[in-house]
Amino acid sequence: MTFPHNLFRPDLLKEAAFIDGLWVEGAAKISVTNPADGSVLGTVPNLGAEETKRAITSACQAQGEWRKLAAKARGTILRRWGELMLAHQEDLATILTLEQGKPFTEAKGEVIYAASFLEWFAEEARRINGELIQPHASDRRLAVRKEPVGVVAAVTPWNFPLAMITRKAGPALAAGCSLVLKPSELTPFSALALAVLAEEAGVPAGIFNVLTGDAAPIGEVMTTDPRVRKFTFTGSTGVGKMLAAQCMSTVKRVSLELGGNAPFIVFDDADIESAVEGALMSKFRNTGQTCVCANRFLVQDGIFDVFSRRLAERVSQFVVGAGMSGPTDQGPLIDGRAVAKASVHVDDAVARGARILTGGYAIKGEGNFFLPTVLADVPAEALLCKEETFGPIAGLVRFISEGEAIEMANDTPAGLASYVYTRDLDRSIRVSESLEYGMVGLNTGLISTEVAPFGGVKESGLGREGSHWGIDDYIELKVVCTGVNSGF
Repeated sequence: MTFPHNLFRPDLLKEAAFIDGLWVEGAAKISVTNPADGSVLGTVPNLGAEETKRAITSACQAQGEWRKLAAKARGTILRRWGELMLAHQEDLATILTLEQGKPFTEAKGEVIYAASFLEWFAEEARRINGELIQPHASDRRLAVRKEPVGVVAAVTPWNFPLAMITRKAGPALAAGCSLVLKPSELTPFSALALAVLAEEAGVPAGIFNVLTGDAAPIGEVMTTDPRVRKFTFTGSTGVGKMLAAQCMSTVKRVSLELGGNAPFIVFDDADIESAVEGALMSKFRNTGQTCVCANRFLVQDGIFDVFSRRLAERVSQFVVGAGMSGPTDQGPLIDGRAVAKASVHVDDAVARGARILTGGYAIKGEGNFFLPTVLADVPAEALLCKEETFGPIAGLVRFISEGEAIEMANDTPAGLASYVYTRDLDRSIRVSESLEYGMVGLNTGLISTEVAPFGGVKESGLGREGSHWGIDDYIELKVVCTGVNSGF
C-alpha cells in the first residue's frame, strides 16, 4: 500500500478483514479510492458467503462468555475503546478523510462523536435492569429479565464510517451481544482501524468482526442465517426494505435507519441570521451527505427574498477542496453517481422555473466536486423536493401560511428529521406537534447527539439509536413466573 499521508500508527491501516480475532486475507480484492482525486488508497479482501458464515460461527461461540461478563467489566472495555479512539484522533481522521472525502476538521469531529457512543453505552451497560411485577395470584411471583438478543449483524454506510459503527456496536456490546459488521466497501479502512483499537481495548476475539466485500453475498447470509438474531442497517430506504423482507425468513429483530427528506421551515418571525446559520449547519455538513440534512427549505413569503439572498452570500464564500489540502468547508461527493444526481436535481429544478443564486454545477477536473448551490423559487413538484438529494444543494420553496408549510413538509413517505425556525412560542408547539417526523430541530440545525434517541417514522426506519432507548433493540424480555408454596 502506498498511503498518501504518514500515520503516527501505521498499524491502524489494515488491508485485511477481521474475523475471530484474526486478520483475514482474500484472493479477490476491492480497491478503495480517494473521492477527491480518484487515486487508489489500497485494497481490501472481497469476501463472500463462506467467510460470513465463519464470522457468525465465531460470534456465536464468543457471545456466551461475553454475556456472562459483569456489566461493569463490559463497560470498562467499551470505555477504553472510546478512549483509544480519542488518543488516535489524528490518524482516524486522516484515514476517514482520505477514503470518504469530508474536510479534515469535520473528520476529527466525527471521531469525537463516534467515541461518545462508546462512552455513553459503557455507562448504560450497568443500567439494563429488569422488573418485579405484582403477581396475578398469591402463590405466584413474576419477574422480567432483560437478556441480550444474541448475535447481531450490522451493515453501515459510507457517509459516517466511524459514527454509524459505534452507534450500533456500543449498545450491542454493552447489552452482551456479539457483532458481525459489514462496512461500506467505499470506506472500509475506518472500520478496520476500529477493529485494531477494539482488540487493543480488550474486546475478546469473535465479539467484534469486520467483513469486507460486496454487499449482496454477505448481506444474504446475514439476513437469512438463523444464528443471527438481530439485523441492523443504515442506508437507503429501498435497500432497507429488501433486507428487512429477507430477515423475516427467520423472524429476526430488525432496526433500520433509512432515508430522509427533511424540511427546513423558516417563518416570517424567525431570527434570520440564526436561521441562516442553522441552514448552513444542517444542509452543508459533510457536503450535504447526511440522512438528516435539510433537503427542502420552506421559507415564508415575507422573508423569502432576504433569507435567500443572505444564505446565497454565505454559501458562495465556501472553500471547496480536498479535505487534507488545507482549510476547506466542502469536500468532494463520494463518487461520480452522486455528482450526476446533484446535476440532475439542479437541472430539473431550473427547468421548472427555479433560479440559481449561487453554484449549480459540477467542478471540472479530477475528483467528485460539486459547487455548493442555492436555488430560489423551487416548485414543490421538483425532484429536489421529492427525492433525497444527498449533495450540497439548498432548494428554497416559497409558502404563505403555516398550514401550507405543514402540509408541504408532511407530503413525503419519509419521516426522519425536520427543522423549524420561529420566535413564536405557540407556533413552535403547534408545528413541532404537527410534523410527522421522528426528530424536530427547533431553532437549531444540529440535532444528533448520543444522549437523545435518533430515528424516524413512516418509511424512514424502525427503532432508535443513541440514548438509553438505544439499547432496547439489543435486548429480549423474558418473564419468569414462579409458583410459591406458602409453607404454612
